[in-house]
Amino acid sequence: MTKACEYYFAPQSPFSYLGHARFAALAKQYGVQVEIKPCDLGKVFNVSGGLALPKRAPQRQAYRLAELQRWSEYLDVPLNLQPKFFPVSGDAAARLIIAAKLAHGTDAALALTGSIMRATWAEERNIADADTLAAIADSCGHDGKALLKSSETASVQAEYDRFTDDAIAANIFGAPWYVVNGHGYWGQDRLDFVERAFAK
Repeated sequence: MTKACEYYFAPQSPFSYLGHARFAALAKQYGVQVEIKPCDLGKVFNVSGGLALPKRAPQRQAYRLAELQRWSEYLDVPLNLQPKFFPVSGDAAARLIIAAKLAHGTDAALALTGSIMRATWAEERNIADADTLAAIADSCGHDGKALLKSSETASVQAEYDRFTDDAIAANIFGAPWYVVNGHGYWGQDRLDFVERAFAK
């Protein structure tokens, strides 16, 4: 029986970025089928009590930066603590990832996700910019302009809306979030527990 994991994230989330490569590697190692579900974190926050970063208390913002620095160094994953293009909308990037999944499958979508996240957090690129997204898709072996065009269709938007609704229905309140065998795990720092669930 094939194991499955629902993978909820926002493309602009730094903690999603820090965990992405490790998560993808674990899924491959254990033969887990990933259900990739980029979602609108703003809408999730609105119904779960979360606050957008600029609205958080100064002490929470300061601790977030400290944690990002720690995890970046520990995982040896390059990360600019305060990138040029952040905060940034992840909507267009999420739709591009969904379009890649629909056209080319989950592995292609996971690879594109990693490149989009890296663009924000390590390469000082604007993932809300259409030309930037097309170039990132090109670098992953896709026809960037064609994929971008397909990402703007109503069917892709409907998937994005559905994934966001799924996240809200599952009582998700942050990203990344992994659901294995009906159990949710919040944060890339829970990947040890996710691996244990994969190994069962």
